[in-house]
Amino acid sequence: MAGRELRIGALTRHAQLLASEVVGEHFAILHDAEQVIADPIVRSWGSVGGSLCQADPSEDLSAAFAALKATMVIQHPGGTRAVPVREFFTGPYETVVAAGEMLTEIRVPIRPGGGSAYQKVGRRVGDWPVGAAGAAIWLAGDTIAEAGIGLTAVGAPQFAAAEAEGFLRGAPATQESFARAGQIAAEHCRPASDQRGPADYKRHLASELTVRALQLAAGRARGGDS
Repeated sequence: MAGRELRIGALTRHAQLLASEVVGEHFAILHDAEQVIADPIVRSWGSVGGSLCQADPSEDLSAAFAALKATMVIQHPGGTRAVPVREFFTGPYETVVAAGEMLTEIRVPIRPGGGSAYQKVGRRVGDWPVGAAGAAIWLAGDTIAEAGIGLTAVGAPQFAAAEAEGFLRGAPATQESFARAGQIAAEHCRPASDQRGPADYKRHLASELTVRALQLAAGRARGGDS
């Protein structure tokens, strides 16, 4: 951790991220996500950067880091460049990492008054999600000062629900606000029907899981369930 940001090396293994007390203290969403990624063998050997660079449309960490509005640090022969996570993905299985470059670090700002959570529905334990949502929320009293929402497997642009985030800024941290944010998130998704389920079901999941993630994130921000 440097200053007021968490720095995660791209070669950090999933199991290391899950075991980190610092990560759990500041960003419970990452522990939530890591607990449902694949299986213990994959979590023991797979890396955080490898998952992100794969850019799978159903990748869990892509949604989690999108909710946290992380910054991706890319090394190239002339130095480094920093790219906001929401500009990192250029399409399915494609990123801005060019030939001769490598993702080396993920940086996440640490702000007071925050809480985060990740909610996922899959066909079986360790599977890619049918739908999943991550939420990060910062409160000023009972008002939402800032919010981040990440979605995966439901066709959300850049793994994010920017319109729902905009609605939440300045809104009261209530069930009504969360429900409306879930509706907005679902309205801007473009899920595809496939073996994991029809598009309408996935859109419903986008709404419901956004609400659940926001509720849990708000509770954590208030110092409750973690």
